[in-house]
Amino acid sequence: MKITKLATMATGLFMALSVTAACGSSTKTVDKKGADAGSAKGALIGVTMPTKSSERWIHDGDNLKSSLEKLGYKVDLQYAENDIPTQVNQIENQITRGAKLLIVASIDGTALTTQLQEAADKKIPVIAYDRLIRKTPNVDYYATFDNYKVGVLQATSLLVGLGLKKEDGSDGTAKGPFNIEVFAGSPDDNNATFFYNGAMDTLKPYIDKGTLVVKSKETDFKTVAILRWDPATAQKRMEDLITKAYKGGAKVQGVLSPYDGLSIGILSALKSAGYGTSGQPYPVVTGQDAELASVKSIMKGEQYATIYKDTRQLAAVTVKMADTVLKGGKPEVNNTKDYNNGVKVVPSMLLQPVTVYKDNVQKTLIDTGYYTAQQVQ
Repeated sequence: MKITKLATMATGLFMALSVTAACGSSTKTVDKKGADAGSAKGALIGVTMPTKSSERWIHDGDNLKSSLEKLGYKVDLQYAENDIPTQVNQIENQITRGAKLLIVASIDGTALTTQLQEAADKKIPVIAYDRLIRKTPNVDYYATFDNYKVGVLQATSLLVGLGLKKEDGSDGTAKGPFNIEVFAGSPDDNNATFFYNGAMDTLKPYIDKGTLVVKSKETDFKTVAILRWDPATAQKRMEDLITKAYKGGAKVQGVLSPYDGLSIGILSALKSAGYGTSGQPYPVVTGQDAELASVKSIMKGEQYATIYKDTRQLAAVTVKMADTVLKGGKPEVNNTKDYNNGVKVVPSMLLQPVTVYKDNVQKTLIDTGYYTAQQVQ
């Protein structure tokens, strides 16, 4: 009887171990969205960018696609040419095609709630790329730059150009007053408010003291914002400002521009009004994105500065984030409090921007391989 019992126990133990081993061999790491390590290899990733009309988005898309493909993923890269219905359709198509993860640089941060709910229903993770997707719980992570700091740096470069500050942050020798005008980005882009707030918080003490004078008196965000970051709209507004606020010999001495594309439009308006001649220098005009046309303009002494955001770094961070999520892990973030999209605080990875002046183009853009010396000439 004892022998029979022992044999029965041994047989049961063997079967239990066999079942455990079999289960262990097929175990997969699963995250809350259902992505698993076993399904990551060769997965389709949908990438949607706003437009090809901006040089930086072309770089972003190319960098993301090539880096993801090097890791063995399939990539559907789409550009919506700043048309919201087009971007909506592109994302819907990516979901239909079986995308396992979406990377979205939105045109309008509030226009994708239906599509992202569909993604959530199918357990497809979503990473917001550079622009925060708003008014939805269905965005998992956000990769971007420190956008408030971008605004601070833009305003600081304006102060440096006017001589009120030095590049090292110390006070300059200029006293003012200086006439300036203020532009902001697209009101449907969450980043635009961060840029604006950072810049205006920096400029406000100088405006309050009368050191900086906004002759048009147009400073509130809704008035100075440029829909879709459109250069032609910025050019027209600058032309109107010159006509309305700068009669009788008054001159514009500085322009806060949040984006290089707008800066080019603003400079076109200033050129038409006679700025840039030997008798009337250009105002100090700021920018962002270190687009090649603006870097060339800086080298020629037209645009004064731009804010450099290395899209190679942003792509690398986003690719690492996507790869980690698809393999069932939790990606690295460094901000879990500032980026509230109206429904939730989105865990974010913030990179640091850099100011580019004529005297550091070599160090920041050429030595790092972002551009060649021949390109910026």
